[in-house]
Amino acid sequence: MPINLVRLKPDTTKKSKPRQAILPVRLPEDRVKRIGFLSFGHWTPSPHSEVRTAADSLLQSIELAVAAEELGADGAYFRVHHFARQLASPFPLLAAIGARTRRIEIGTAVVDMRYENPLYMVEDAGAADVIAGGRLQLGISRGSPEQVIDGWRHFGYAPAEGESDAEMARRHAEVFLELLAGKGFATPHPRPMFPNPPGLLRLEPHPEGLRDRIWWGSSSNATSVWAARLGMNLQSSTLKTDETGEPLHVQQRKQIDAFRDAWKEAGHTREPRVSVSRSIFPLVNDRDRAYFGRDARDQDQIGYIDPSTRAIFGRSYAAEPDVLVRQLAADEAIAAADTLLLTVPNQLGVDYNAHVIESILKLVAPELHWR
Repeated sequence: MPINLVRLKPDTTKKSKPRQAILPVRLPEDRVKRIGFLSFGHWTPSPHSEVRTAADSLLQSIELAVAAEELGADGAYFRVHHFARQLASPFPLLAAIGARTRRIEIGTAVVDMRYENPLYMVEDAGAADVIAGGRLQLGISRGSPEQVIDGWRHFGYAPAEGESDAEMARRHAEVFLELLAGKGFATPHPRPMFPNPPGLLRLEPHPEGLRDRIWWGSSSNATSVWAARLGMNLQSSTLKTDETGEPLHVQQRKQIDAFRDAWKEAGHTREPRVSVSRSIFPLVNDRDRAYFGRDARDQDQIGYIDPSTRAIFGRSYAAEPDVLVRQLAADEAIAAADTLLLTVPNQLGVDYNAHVIESILKLVAPELHWR
């Protein structure tokens, strides 16, 4: 089976409109949500960090996943960055967590597809998913600005003539999705070393059902629609292309609406998943207040992720639990999503991050009917 590589058009982004007053809206009834954590896995040799080496980062990521499962959380997700003191090779970590846990979802948010060989990735993802018993939730994307210039070139990848790096990432993603279908495509050798099943051969191990557990991390409405048409779930983070000048949560809710409309139009039969990420810190003790009691990031911020892309960066939520309940109830994107990923400050260590997760699960989530 030859792999069909589809050339895609670049994203189209609306020009920003002047900011307008946002009128109060009546949100739909709160829905029960899956709640997981999202870690970047930072490490630094600073004496003020609980995570000073790569070994600290990886081993503590496993321990936090185990602790989160014991607390009743639903997922452990990890961001992938290359050329940085962060988590870069997710599949060994996901496999280790899969072997240590029994219930929670384990995944990424996100893997940068500019750096990936889709065939090798299918084998790695398949092994991790088999070890975890089918709990892998794999978030992929075109990536964000990295630590080095065109880092994917060092990995041996380059866009085709007339193709952007974002289009290359989407091309890699389409090949990955096609391979996950599990159809044979490779002609077997007439004198193989080991006996083969009949017909063309596929990559092994084949992760049954993983095709439905692939997510696309989208920063624009256009790519969320593209992801829906291909049957991927949607991840929307705390950073999004600023397409209307409205608050992040409003723009994300409209992005989710566009995604679900496109999903329905595509005729998919299953219900799609949607996640949003948030930084949420209940202030319940002196340590919480010392770390986050004066957090100045209580408003969305506007910036540029490259010279031509205006982006909106989501606010943090840090307050007493009753205040958080009121604030989060007004977040339209959280209300629209079925999954909430809590970005955690991993450098503060496993015990503190477990405390943050527990505070949200026990003091905030029930009041919002997420539990």
